[in-house]
Amino acid sequence: MGKPMTQIYRYVIEDRRHVPPFNEPASQLTIGLKELKIHQEDLFSALFSQDMSLGAPLRSRDEITQITEPAIVYCDSLWFDAEFLDTFWQQAQQHNRACRAAFPADDKAFRTYALPLSTMFEEAISPDGSAIYLMDLWYLPHGYEPDPEPVIIPSDAKEKGFYSVPDFMTMEQGDLTHYLPARAALSIESWVHVYFASIIFGVFSRASRFDDRVAQHNFFALKLLWRAALEMKQVLSTSTAVKVGRGTVIHPTAIITGPAEIGENCTIGPGVMIDNCTIGNNVTVDDGCVLMMSTVADGSFLPFRTALYLTAVMENTIMAQNTCLQMCVIGRRSFVGAGNTFTDFNLIEQKPIRAANNRGELEPVGQIVLGSGVGHNVRIGSGVIVYPGRMIESDVVIVASPERRVIMRNVYYEESDHHQFMRKHRRFYPRDRRREIVAEENW
Repeated sequence: MGKPMTQIYRYVIEDRRHVPPFNEPASQLTIGLKELKIHQEDLFSALFSQDMSLGAPLRSRDEITQITEPAIVYCDSLWFDAEFLDTFWQQAQQHNRACRAAFPADDKAFRTYALPLSTMFEEAISPDGSAIYLMDLWYLPHGYEPDPEPVIIPSDAKEKGFYSVPDFMTMEQGDLTHYLPARAALSIESWVHVYFASIIFGVFSRASRFDDRVAQHNFFALKLLWRAALEMKQVLSTSTAVKVGRGTVIHPTAIITGPAEIGENCTIGPGVMIDNCTIGNNVTVDDGCVLMMSTVADGSFLPFRTALYLTAVMENTIMAQNTCLQMCVIGRRSFVGAGNTFTDFNLIEQKPIRAANNRGELEPVGQIVLGSGVGHNVRIGSGVIVYPGRMIESDVVIVASPERRVIMRNVYYEESDHHQFMRKHRRFYPRDRRREIVAEENW
């Protein structure tokens, strides 16, 4: 990454809106293994070393006009990867005037993942007349200037499949595929965006880049082969492909294939299968669990035969035995009981799944298959089935019963079963009063 030659300030626009169903601002949500604000700070620290000073927080875009010194400005709900930030910085320096990040309107990856459920991107026309979307990331080399020049960053995404299924499930569109970008950014306004950032732009894209590196760099491919011979393992199970932290204990019968990262002081039990996952510190994965293209944050516990598929789990959460989660996001300090199943496909009406936006309104997300979002401090009893695209709000308790065995619509705190069955269940994440509940969803 390039290093600036002069001191530069970093200004953060605070987006205080709560992201459903977590009832927290985006900056406090865990994307992968880190809170979004920590992720942003780490990227800027790597790019700018000690030359960056933090300016006073901004409450809106309008306050950018008050900036008089060289600065980078961004919204704290904007997620971007290192490749996107580095590309923006390298191109912005060449203009020597105020710049704003943008992406082409016809970019398949950005159209598929950044635009649905989002309100933060502004439509515009580039100097060459093409349609673009502006995002909340600026470079101001001389302080604020009106009409910043767009720095258009394509994702250069590659379309790659993740499994092959009969045509009736894909609505005759071919195999299920995703657009895996070389550079990625999106605004975190829904649990769906957390899923896209953590899984599609995270571990899935990491695997794509790993494959490209093996194919394009002979030295790296030879290194993999050498480690495989030296360690007597398959190529994708070597220490080059699987990073393991100190104090972690892995049972000899566990199968782990990379690219994968496992943190410190973890326990991986007998018969566990882990493929292209990121696991935090102090995580226990018990006997017979299967984890594929998922993230599990610090302090979580997965008892025997838990299955995660393209799922993001935040800190200190328990996924009980025989539970199956596909393409889901689970908030911190939650409990998902034994035998729960989160479905990911519309059986009757085979159409793209809809999910709630930040205003609680249902919108298509452009996905044929998608799981559900569970907030923080949620307790779900055993044997529950959750339909695709649904949300369970933070602090909700669900006790399986003949009346509530299948979750067919969003569940809010006012509908929590603890109001009937328990005296106390402390509410840690109250809803933003500015966000109204949609009384009746039409799925």
